[in-house]
Amino acid sequence: MRLTLLPLVCGLLLTPLAQAASTQPQAFLANLEQAGEQGAFAQLEQRQRELLVQRLRQSAQPFDQPGIERVKQGTPLADQAWLTAQHYDFTKEGLQQADIQVLEGFRQLPASLLTASTATVARINHDASPALQDRALLDAEGIAFLYFTADALGPRLGQAFLDAYERGELGKAAALIKASEVSTAPAKKHFDYPRPFLRPEHPVTLVQDRVVLGNHQPYLASAGAFPSGHSTVGYTDTLLLAAMLPERATAILARGAGYGYSRQVLGVHYPLDVIGGRMIAQYNVAHYLADPAYRRLFDEAREQLRTALTKVCGMALAQCAAGSAADQDPWNSQAAVAFQHYTLSYGLPAVAGSAGRPVQVPEGAPALLQAMAPTLSLATAQTRLAKSHGVAELGLDPAHEQWQRLDLLDAIRQP
Repeated sequence: MRLTLLPLVCGLLLTPLAQAASTQPQAFLANLEQAGEQGAFAQLEQRQRELLVQRLRQSAQPFDQPGIERVKQGTPLADQAWLTAQHYDFTKEGLQQADIQVLEGFRQLPASLLTASTATVARINHDASPALQDRALLDAEGIAFLYFTADALGPRLGQAFLDAYERGELGKAAALIKASEVSTAPAKKHFDYPRPFLRPEHPVTLVQDRVVLGNHQPYLASAGAFPSGHSTVGYTDTLLLAAMLPERATAILARGAGYGYSRQVLGVHYPLDVIGGRMIAQYNVAHYLADPAYRRLFDEAREQLRTALTKVCGMALAQCAAGSAADQDPWNSQAAVAFQHYTLSYGLPAVAGSAGRPVQVPEGAPALLQAMAPTLSLATAQTRLAKSHGVAELGLDPAHEQWQRLDLLDAIRQP
């Protein structure tokens, strides 16, 4: 069944709801843009960009958007031979059907919520600076790789990550993380929801590519809008990396939120699409981490990653991850925490009377939190996740809403 949305008029794109919500992520985005202009963080971002574009030029045949979409992470970045030799069954088809069930509550939503969702993507898309647009393009075209995660590690550890990744020293982690991504194609076909730029009232403007292909042609996306496949990938990758590097878990989780935000900057997804992607990524990663056979591979990959990064850093990993007082580290800031919290619901209208209700913690979620905060007991993880954290409920029926209400970052940061 298709989701339904009432036609918009131009005035709805500047509703009081959208105007009130528009200020919430701006402090962080301003900090991010400022940090990207000079200093160690800017050098890290520039190297990320150069390595990604170089890799795409080597791999995409031809070097155009369809060619880039066919690129897969390969040697030397990922140790695919190691992963293949493990004969692990990722049960992708079963998870794809389970993901549809997790998202079933999105099948019918109030028209007011759908209207607000369109107004929100219009605002994000129209307000994005050229620098933010360029970051969004790099996120989109770099989906096959892990380069995007480096800036969440801070200038020092981020550079070490790029060094080790390029040399194949993180090959087990790189292979396992990317293999753990679950395609959203069946869910997109099931919900059959049009993308924002295809709507007849044209609420968004497509972004021209100035940084990857450099052809100034608009970035496009195919298939249905819901759920966001790129967001599912971004959240999957960052959840697993946060579990491998708990010293940077909060910054890495915020980076996952930024990856989903990029999809709206480009005008190819609604906030509801991104929220759906986050929900199923959490579900999928929790499923994998609960499997002893997967956990054995995960532990082996994590150990390789941590050993390699410690060697490149030349110091204890915790010290390298902390950086220095002089470092600009926007993803590891209070503003980034506020930004991530905003992306849990994007300021969309909550169900009346929902505030403060305890979360019905889904099975597997405490172990997911514990992986990123290993000092927590399962009981403490359960208690922390049961707090509402002020996350808005979006009208999903009780059987499907709980993955949307989880705030892993806040749960990690609780004293």
